[in-house]
Amino acid sequence: MALTGSSKTLALLKNNQAALQNAASRASSWWSHVEMGPPDAIFGVSEAFKKDTNPLKMNLGVGAYRDDSGKPFVLPSVRKAEELILSKHMDHEYSPIIGNPDFGKAAINLALGEGNEFVANGLNATSQAISGTGALRIGSSFFGKFWGGAKEIYVPSPTWGNHVPIFKHAGVDVKTYRYYDKTTCGFDFAGAMDDIKNMPSGSLIMLHACAHNPTGVDPKDEQWNEMSHLIKEKGHFPFFDMAYQGFASGSVDADAHAVRRFLADGHSICLAQSFAKNMGLYGQRAGAFSFICSDKDEAARVMSQMKILIRPMYSNPPIHGARIVNTVLNTPELKEMWLVDVKGMADRIISMRTLLQEGLAKEGSNKDWSHITDQIGMFCFTGMTPDQVDNITAKHSVYLTRDGRISVAGITSSNVGHLAMAIHDVTK
Repeated sequence: MALTGSSKTLALLKNNQAALQNAASRASSWWSHVEMGPPDAIFGVSEAFKKDTNPLKMNLGVGAYRDDSGKPFVLPSVRKAEELILSKHMDHEYSPIIGNPDFGKAAINLALGEGNEFVANGLNATSQAISGTGALRIGSSFFGKFWGGAKEIYVPSPTWGNHVPIFKHAGVDVKTYRYYDKTTCGFDFAGAMDDIKNMPSGSLIMLHACAHNPTGVDPKDEQWNEMSHLIKEKGHFPFFDMAYQGFASGSVDADAHAVRRFLADGHSICLAQSFAKNMGLYGQRAGAFSFICSDKDEAARVMSQMKILIRPMYSNPPIHGARIVNTVLNTPELKEMWLVDVKGMADRIISMRTLLQEGLAKEGSNKDWSHITDQIGMFCFTGMTPDQVDNITAKHSVYLTRDGRISVAGITSSNVGHLAMAIHDVTK
């Protein structure tokens, strides 16, 4: 029997509804097996901080520099560089796969020192990277493909949280060596040396060049020297992560001691650099990754394979941050200005450590807080337990990660007293 007009419309609607239901059912079932992932520890702290209405609240979780008013800080040298770049009416064409070559040369020269023999002799294979994270990813991918030994890297315990997933995603297993001594809140030199000695010969080892993240604990220069000799004796390959050059001590040369010492001792190394902290270019993602090779031919072959790895990863890097770094480092008056800027940031961090230690003494704390000033860089491992962290957040609206790490950049002359009182209250 033929359908009437209204019957046809009704049937069509039912068919369309059924089709939509089936499509929705299929779509929902495609990802029904995907579990909810845990929130990022650092950004979770920031979210909780934002919801807090306490006027005295402090966010000591995120590692971004703040001035003494607690505000984001744009370096004067960076502002000048941006003005100079703007005046040149530059285009926005694609960058080469390895980025801006002048930037790459400036970055590696900053690490190794002007006039160094390695760049002069063409021994470096340097590529621009998407900040320090991107540099680590280039390196991990290279080792995942070409490392002739066991596909594993030894990292200090603890280490920056992103190190582990970066290497694991590249097929490189992650093992640890002793580094932080909880009893002293300092460097476990004996433990590190013992573990380095007992690693299989020819292992890949991660070293934080300065301002160790998350502890703020660095080896002394003489300890670096001993570590270099042992690592050379064992035939290990050093993978340096240098995210804070100049930002730790205020001296770009002092903060590069370990990298330069290892090269002077005859090591081949690789190096991940970031300009997020020392130039305040967090969102510009300006970094570099380098191998220091045995000869020019090896450097050329390594560079060719780095390009092949980068091409399907992100094709080529962003240009603006690299232009800023390049302009600052290759314009003499701007570089001098930047050296003053970065020392000023480092000095403020150092002064906040001193004020916090003094504040705890004024509060009447009888604990030894010398590790606050012994540690260096943006982060400080306070020694607070997870329960004490929970307590200081609940009672005093002080937000930090549960391992007791604080970002000293979040401390100001106006809130350091509140922090000293709060820490004493939960640790006395």
